[in-house]
Amino acid sequence: MNDHMANERGWMLDEVLKVPEARHAILLSADGMLRAHSQGIGRDEAERQAAALSGLQSISRSTVEFCTIQDSPWRQTLVEFADGYVFLVAAGPGAYLAVSAGQAVDMEAVSYRMQKLVDRLGKELTAPPRQDVGTPT
Repeated sequence: MNDHMANERGWMLDEVLKVPEARHAILLSADGMLRAHSQGIGRDEAERQAAALSGLQSISRSTVEFCTIQDSPWRQTLVEFADGYVFLVAAGPGAYLAVSAGQAVDMEAVSYRMQKLVDRLGKELTAPPRQDVGTPT
């Protein structure tokens, strides 16, 4: 996939970055494939982060019993660093939206914009399960 194809939806992700201190946004599939990235992050870095964030989501989801007795669906993971945050939210079946932000970001504003983007785009942000890429057509 060339960068133009990977970034077909990139402009939509740029909307989330209008919050001051928001840095980068990527859309990824559950299996860690990059679906789109915001303008300020290169494709190689976005692909590396998509793979890492897929693992983070999987680990987060596996801790549900620590929070509740019932099987509760995963909604969001927030990671805090000394210099900022990474927000990771569900963006439809098999798709996740991740945003990085600086330390002074309005966390509520980022979460709100992310959810509004997911709501507004609906089907646009769904990523179907990855097909076997080795099968000849």
